[in-house]
Amino acid sequence: MTHYPQTNSVHRATRIQLATTPALVKLSDGHRTKGRLQLISVTGGLLQLASALSEGDFVEVAFQTQSGDVHGMAEMLNPVRSVPGSVFQPFRFVALGDDDHQTLRMVVESIGDQSFQGLRSRQWSSPKL
Repeated sequence: MTHYPQTNSVHRATRIQLATTPALVKLSDGHRTKGRLQLISVTGGLLQLASALSEGDFVEVAFQTQSGDVHGMAEMLNPVRSVPGSVFQPFRFVALGDDDHQTLRMVVESIGDQSFQGLRSRQWSSPKL
């Protein structure tokens, strides 16, 4: 069964920053390009690419996580910024297989929980006198 991620206008999906995660992007014409996944959520992410893709392009995005591979269909959004030699471009998932969605959700929750615990322990630790 296929999962169709939905955005929620009230609550923004948790986003996590990944350490150097290579991603493969397959365009509708069959061409492929490589990028680096900068941020990810259960509804989409941010890719660093050598050159921008057209806003509205439907692509396949694939990447590996510590919990397994994730492969989904996505729509490319308007690039948010560029630096010499690369561009940062967001995308939103339009379809994910159930296994891919479960893997992605586990990764986001796991890293999000670790980040929250680290923040909480720093926030509540007793000050040194």
